[in-house]
Amino acid sequence: MDENADAVTFLSDRQCWERLREQELGRLVTRVGDVLDIFPVNYTVDGESLVFRTAEGSKLTELTINSEVLFEVDDYTDVDAWSVVVRGTAVKLDTSAEVSAADRLPLKPWIPTLKYNYVRIVAASVSGRDVRRGEEPDRYGVQQY
Repeated sequence: MDENADAVTFLSDRQCWERLREQELGRLVTRVGDVLDIFPVNYTVDGESLVFRTAEGSKLTELTINSEVLFEVDDYTDVDAWSVVVRGTAVKLDTSAEVSAADRLPLKPWIPTLKYNYVRIVAASVSGRDVRRGEEPDRYGVQQY
């Protein structure tokens, strides 16, 4: 029997959202044509969506051109690790009601720059894995059949 068969466990949607709520830094992946970009973004979870703030610039421009995004968050210790990927649509919050509600979220920029734009990632799907860390098995030894 393979002692490492349970090294990777798939997370349920509920477990994915729990893990997302534990962190506040993730990576936003955008695509415009053939160009992929990745940006570190501090965020907060709002229901089953993610909200972040951004200044004018390439990130906001790319989201305007193509709103389909990936967002990845992970964490690890010496014994385990996990990763969650959100696939969804990024929407800039424009109405005063949306911005007012976002102002009440526990979300502050990590760097001292002005970020007037709120963006919400509406999840189409979430997927995650929990990983038990350990030594690599012997790749060339006698294998059981």
